[in-house]
Amino acid sequence: MSSSPNLYLLIALAPLAGAILAGLFGTGFLGRPIGRRASHVITILGVLISAIGSVVVLADVLNGLRFDGAVYTWSLIGQTKLEIGFLIDPLSAMMMVVVTSVSLMVHIYTIGYMADDPGYQRFFSYISLFTFSMLMLVMSNNMVQLFFGWEAVGLVSYLLIGFWYTRPTAIFANMKAFLINRVGDFGFVLGIGLLFAYAGTMHYGDVFAQADKLATMTLPGSDWMLLTVACICLFIGAMGKSAQVPLHAWLPDSMEGPTPISALIHAATMVTAGIFMVARFSPLFELSDVALSFIIVIGAIGALFLGILGIIQTDIKRVVAYSTLSQLGYMTVALGASAYSVAIFHLMTHAFFKALLFLGAGSVIIGMHHDQDIRNMGGLRKYMPITWITFLLGTLALVGTPFFSGFYSKENIIEAAGHANVWGASFAYYAVLIGVFVTSLYSFRVYFLVFHGKERFDTSDHGHGHDDHAHDDHGHDDHGHGHHGGKPHESPWVVTLPLILLAIPSVLVGAWAVDPMLFGKFFNGVITVLPQHPAMHELNEEWHGWVAYGLHAFQTLPFWLVVAGFVIAWYCYLINPKVPAAIKSSLSGVNKVLENKYYVDWVNEQIIARGLRALGRGLWQTGDRGIIDGLLVNGSARVVGWVAAVSRHLQSGFIYHYAFAMIIGIMALVTFFVLIPQ
Repeated sequence: MSSSPNLYLLIALAPLAGAILAGLFGTGFLGRPIGRRASHVITILGVLISAIGSVVVLADVLNGLRFDGAVYTWSLIGQTKLEIGFLIDPLSAMMMVVVTSVSLMVHIYTIGYMADDPGYQRFFSYISLFTFSMLMLVMSNNMVQLFFGWEAVGLVSYLLIGFWYTRPTAIFANMKAFLINRVGDFGFVLGIGLLFAYAGTMHYGDVFAQADKLATMTLPGSDWMLLTVACICLFIGAMGKSAQVPLHAWLPDSMEGPTPISALIHAATMVTAGIFMVARFSPLFELSDVALSFIIVIGAIGALFLGILGIIQTDIKRVVAYSTLSQLGYMTVALGASAYSVAIFHLMTHAFFKALLFLGAGSVIIGMHHDQDIRNMGGLRKYMPITWITFLLGTLALVGTPFFSGFYSKENIIEAAGHANVWGASFAYYAVLIGVFVTSLYSFRVYFLVFHGKERFDTSDHGHGHDDHAHDDHGHDDHGHGHHGGKPHESPWVVTLPLILLAIPSVLVGAWAVDPMLFGKFFNGVITVLPQHPAMHELNEEWHGWVAYGLHAFQTLPFWLVVAGFVIAWYCYLINPKVPAAIKSSLSGVNKVLENKYYVDWVNEQIIARGLRALGRGLWQTGDRGIIDGLLVNGSARVVGWVAAVSRHLQSGFIYHYAFAMIIGIMALVTFFVLIPQ
């Protein structure tokens, strides 16, 4: 098999075919000729075909293959073609492999996790459609197709977050995700529109070829640089999709969806779309230091402050969700530092270990009979050995343990921030450095509370003492494993096999890929970095191989920050559990701010939403009812009625009345023409 447009179409369309078959013929929409088993076989086969094809494409790309061409012309507007086309290069090929491989693991895992859920076929249809949407996004060679994939992943995420549509909290969560993403997408559309208006094309290569010309233009009617405005608008789209402050609030609430989709949304697909997009548009972002400064500051705020929220969470999935927010902040800092290859490298390593942690959390939830509160767990290591060891490996990768995959990407992000040459870089450097300690603390807090220490679960009944927080997140998730008491148990093989397969790259892929992806020629000709942004040059000067880099880490501050987080978590949650309660009591004001998530939700709901409701009500009362209906529509009708009511009195039926009116009319006309000078 060799790469060709037909192979690219097969990779993109195979998951779509599975989604259509399972969705139309497995859900009752067109009957149910396809059962539960056939639905998962068809969709898994489609994703497997895509995964194998993606690996073939990556191998060809490593041998020098490049492809940039259209496969279908969708519309022709004047001389502008709107096309469906593919851009196959190292960036897209790597993303294709990550998306399809993680999606394949999630598909297999879903067989066990959603075993008896009544929406089984519908769920497989959705996640397969999600995979197709993401592939269209990362394979696109033009902004039209990029926007199609961008909106498609947003739509399917809406369907998946609200998958259990009978729960009001799930409906609230998916509407929240949809609306917040609309804010970001508005900026994204403006950015695309500006580039199209001044470049005259939607094709990436043609736009990038005009980058220098665009960099000299200003926005009409202002002294703002056109490229700066366009890049910031594009990044606002990334802020929504990749959950950057302040458009991040939707992501923790998306835990209302089933755990497999939490892994798919938060690991390799939707939230990384924004990171991928900025890296793809690096030839434009490099020409705007203002945009890069904006990006690095936004990323630094998320990396530190959203990570801190993970320390107080009691729901196992929400801790991992806040970890995702923090790691997305790290990727964004790398983008702002012009270390685009480092951001993509962390995107790749993060995809594997974060999918592992989410699926591991789901395995724990199964074993705990669907209790998600980590305060009700403890000592699970002996009951769930495979889940324990894989979760530990994912945790070690997340915190940046030397020689694990996350270490190579996170350490390089920290160093890139230290070498960045844009405003806000110093703040970003210290934020990501402190974030290392925060990440270690909340990660090992979860690990120790779940797998070590005293057993805190109740085996006498099925309740397990769901608190309100846990219940709101996943209390409904009693699908297919029996909501009953008894001791925890290891999950079935369809759940543990993906954990094992994801653990392997979580440990090894960093050391294997760091040299070619960051310091080799892998991204040559794909990512643009200008000389005035020296971060990657400095990293290259300090690079002496993955072994030396790992050994040197034991002498660096980030490693000891990881150790500090580990020791504090171990002492506070295993040795002396009274310490966290004492800290919480002494810092009650800080804890209140953290519990309210910096009041971002309050601002969104009480100020922005209420303000928009008041504005909408005012527009309805004044604009719609008052002006449009009252003045224009009903007002014109009343004028016509008044004229008719008056004029009817002139219709007396007497001939002499009509003759008199004619005489008066003639006199008026004569007077008019006499008085008006000719």
